[in-house]
Amino acid sequence: MNKPLPMHLSPRCRATSKRTAKPCRAPAVTGWKVCRFHGARGGAPRGPANGAYSSGLHTKEAIAGRKHVAALIKSATKLTEAMGEGEPVAVSRVLMEDAL
Repeated sequence: MNKPLPMHLSPRCRATSKRTAKPCRAPAVTGWKVCRFHGARGGAPRGPANGAYSSGLHTKEAIAGRKHVAALIKSATKLTEAMGEGEPVAVSRVLMEDAL
């Protein structure tokens, strides 16, 4: 009997059919649990390489930057409110809260 080929011994795709509930029999892509038909190596490139990229307004970096600015504004508002009260204890308390 002939020895099985490496392609016959490769791991199989773990996707299952909705209609028949049987597993896909295609070989899984190296490093993935599914085959090329079920999403391995799928998706569009990130950033300007993507055709739908327009401004970068919703990138992770832009969102993190906006959150940082919002936190700075919030702490500055707290500080100015505490300074308006005229109590040095209140100002130092606000500064300590922001430091933590």
